[in-house]
Amino acid sequence: MKQSNFIAPSILSANFAKLGEEVDNVIQAGADIVHFDVMDNHYVPNLTIGPLVCEALRNHGVTNPIDVHLMIKPVDRIIPDFAKAGASYITFHPEASEHIDRTIELIKEQGCKAGLVFNPATPLNFLEHVLDKLDMILLMSVNPGFGGQSFIDSTIEKIKVVRKIIDESKLKIRLEVDGGVKISNIAKIAAAGADTFVAGSAIFNTKDYKKTITEMRSELKKI
Repeated sequence: MKQSNFIAPSILSANFAKLGEEVDNVIQAGADIVHFDVMDNHYVPNLTIGPLVCEALRNHGVTNPIDVHLMIKPVDRIIPDFAKAGASYITFHPEASEHIDRTIELIKEQGCKAGLVFNPATPLNFLEHVLDKLDMILLMSVNPGFGGQSFIDSTIEKIKVVRKIIDESKLKIRLEVDGGVKISNIAKIAAAGADTFVAGSAIFNTKDYKKTITEMRSELKKI
């Protein structure tokens, strides 16, 4: 059974000159989760933010869950830092860990919820061995590294497969989709089985965050 739908704006598309205000505004507009895209210019071809930004937002007063998507290799070194900085979820790519089970355990030991991330061409077989330890599965619907990319349509079938895996397991695991999510396709993504929707430019590049998020929720109600 699917969980309630969560909207997770990615701060990668926010105005970093006034990040605290941007996050306040998007939460007031109805966002559920704050999504962090952490890139290292090694695992992916871009460099973004670290634990200090997470800590700064917590100190600013942000209380919503912070969903930290680590696009870095190796991952283990930075996990305790993000946990200490206030992360709620920490997700990582199986290709970026030498020992996937150990990395999941490290996240849990630090008091955070753990998730695995699958790029468009990454097979799902890793789930066979660690499904019972996961709180979230994140499917990338673009190749990671940059914001503002278009949704890769073949992700829809992958979402359906993962939704079936989660439902048959009867485990409480969120199914998140990241990349090219917008008002015009969020219903299709939800119909395939997703319950957590990362949207960056589709929200932060609009003038009225509340209007955009409200329209996304209206689309989700059609499912």
